[in-house]
Amino acid sequence: MLLNTIKPAEGATKERRRVGRGIGSGLGKTGGRGHKGQKSRAGGFHKVGFEGGQMPLQRRLPKRGFKSLTAAQNAEVRLGELSLVAVEEIDVLALKQAGLISAGALNVKVIASGEISKAVNLKGIKATKGAKAAIEAAGGKVEE
Repeated sequence: MLLNTIKPAEGATKERRRVGRGIGSGLGKTGGRGHKGQKSRAGGFHKVGFEGGQMPLQRRLPKRGFKSLTAAQNAEVRLGELSLVAVEEIDVLALKQAGLISAGALNVKVIASGEISKAVNLKGIKATKGAKAAIEAAGGKVEE
């Protein structure tokens, strides 16, 4: 096969529409633009969402909701997942290496979900009241 012999499949391409080329073409005279009006003229356009001076839909509807930009930096870890980390001194880096939190996480909080049996020391990681009590009951401690 040679590059100069490659062609599209039969019926894959159509002739482009030649507008304004006489009455016989079916798209002569006005060229599919209809009669008069802003859209029929050269350079006639209006911005997206414009409704002829009426208050546009995107301005009539109320603003609603909020998306936090810092949500991706916060992460949660369950109590039961702490036993998956091999080291006893657990910090943010240890959780990232264990694959429990995303690489972009900066703030981590342990929540009281599941059970913990081994003693762990948390450094630079926050914990809820219930999680803190469970960690201390297992012989560990939380240093924020």
